Amino acid sequence: MEFKDYYAILGVPETASADDIRQAFRKLARQYHPDVAKDKVRAEEKFKEINEAYEVLGDPDKRRRYDELRRAWKEGAVAAGVGGGPRAQWRWEPVEEEGFPFGFEGTGFSDFFERFFGPGADIFGELFRRRAGTFRGDTGVSTDYERGRDLEADILVSLEEVLRGGTRTVRVRFPSSQGRTIERVYQVRIPPGVREGQRIRLPGQGEPGRGNAPSGDLYLRVRLERHPVFQVGDSDLYCELPIAPWEAVLGGKAELQSLDGKIELKIPPGSQAGSRLRLPGLGLPRPEGGRGDLYVTLRVVVPEKVTAKERALWEELARVSSFRPRAS
Repeated sequence: MEFKDYYAILGVPETASADDIRQAFRKLARQYHPDVAKDKVRAEEKFKEINEAYEVLGDPDKRRRYDELRRAWKEGAVAAGVGGGPRAQWRWEPVEEEGFPFGFEGTGFSDFFERFFGPGADIFGELFRRRAGTFRGDTGVSTDYERGRDLEADILVSLEEVLRGGTRTVRVRFPSSQGRTIERVYQVRIPPGVREGQRIRLPGQGEPGRGNAPSGDLYLRVRLERHPVFQVGDSDLYCELPIAPWEAVLGGKAELQSLDGKIELKIPPGSQAGSRLRLPGLGLPRPEGGRGDLYVTLRVVVPEKVTAKERALWEELARVSSFRPRAS
């Protein structure tokens, strides 16, 4: 199993602040989002990798555990029996050269993430030890009858999939009773309107049972992919739109990229910095039907450098304008 250096992926040092990590993610997310990148296939993989790194480093508890794991890994040890909660107890064992027998592919997260930070992090090691101890006897065959355990993994879902739904090919690897690896392939349907934290159940597709007992279930817990432009609040979307000072004063039109494609937004004359415009029906599906709204916050941007001619015009405006922002 490959170790994931999340700091290197985001291009930040280990001492980076939370703001540094957030800014690095946003910069890379804008660069590699499939909507804007030329190489769609490479960009999609890179975008998922960036999301995974931010999922860990952007969460204080996960970052603390990752830093501990990172130090131990450099010393040739790996955590076993990891718990997912904030009080997780870490136990260190030598790194297994043969790799980890359980794994997921197609969820948007790496095996590394699922083992140490996914919802199934605390059961994979136990499942492997159970199988190794139960099935590898003198005959290599178990006579026990026991239902297979349920498995759970995170699945990274884009906002476009939330809006329109989709189908994802997911592969799951299990250790078999003979010590081999079994791989199952599923076509997982992502329903439109799926929510953060919602679980998609695949009945009978978890750990195989023993002694002809039924298999457990497989649950895929939805994690929404962080978007470089939009933030999510229930069924509504939020974004910022940079505008020039003259657009704020005079009004105008601006092109805005929505999940439905490019739209033209009308900026009212006299718009104030921080003003919020509501675009009804351009959000995500609502559970009761219909769609949420898109809220656009206007951010007035001032040029950092101006030419001599531009400076003269600004100075002339300052002389003739009757506007006094600090007048009581």
